[in-house]
Amino acid sequence: METAQDNGKQGCLENCDDRYKMPLLYLRRLAGRERTHGANRQLARFLAFVAGAVNAGGFLAVRQYTSHMSGIVSAMADNVALGSTRLALAGFGAVVAFLLGAASTAFLVRWARRHALQSEYALPLVAEAGLLVSFGLTGHVFEGRRVLGTVMLLCFTMGLQNAIVTKISGAVIRTTHLTGMVTDVGIKLGRMAYALANGEAPTAALDMTKLTLLTSLIALFFVGGVIGAVGYKHAGFLFTLPLAALLLLLAAMPVIDDLRRFHQLAPR
Repeated sequence: METAQDNGKQGCLENCDDRYKMPLLYLRRLAGRERTHGANRQLARFLAFVAGAVNAGGFLAVRQYTSHMSGIVSAMADNVALGSTRLALAGFGAVVAFLLGAASTAFLVRWARRHALQSEYALPLVAEAGLLVSFGLTGHVFEGRRVLGTVMLLCFTMGLQNAIVTKISGAVIRTTHLTGMVTDVGIKLGRMAYALANGEAPTAALDMTKLTLLTSLIALFFVGGVIGAVGYKHAGFLFTLPLAALLLLLAAMPVIDDLRRFHQLAPR
């Protein structure tokens, strides 16, 4: 006969199992095929942190920021005007690399969707992790020099990453476009000021969820930048390896789910 104590132990075991499963369920939801607005926001925060770290650490490594194309295109225009054809062409190469990175994400997502994979959004994360590992292990060869190949590698990586959340959110969220995010925050604060001036509740004019998301993305990009710069200062190009490990962790569960399915379908 089961006692109350036995029932309590069984309940505890079930609860403990649930607690152990929670991190795995969270990771599956974070980068899996089935999307929610909450998962989109959480993944965007992780990737904003990574983007900030790669952008700031990468600047110290290759002497150029690689996540924002507006600055690179502006520099291209300056170099054309000054007659610096070589630098203008280098900027063009960086823009093309960013574009190809974004196109690669679109290709991987479409390919995975056609094959009904759970990892349609996780595959670009795995690709980004591989690129960061490659940069971390080989970049020291070019340390202290702005070599076009390394700049293009980081621009390709940033294009790949920015397109992930852009695809997931339907072009609502971007993780490297700080100009747009700061602009949106300013617009929302302007609405709040207008509401206050007219005796209205200021929060009624705001989408607090969107405002919180934008400010958190900006803050995490900054924090990532600090950590990336400090990481490069102390570990050199290897600062990218923990970032790659984080990306692989985020992508792990959907990829594992697909590998399990392939194993079950494989002929025995």
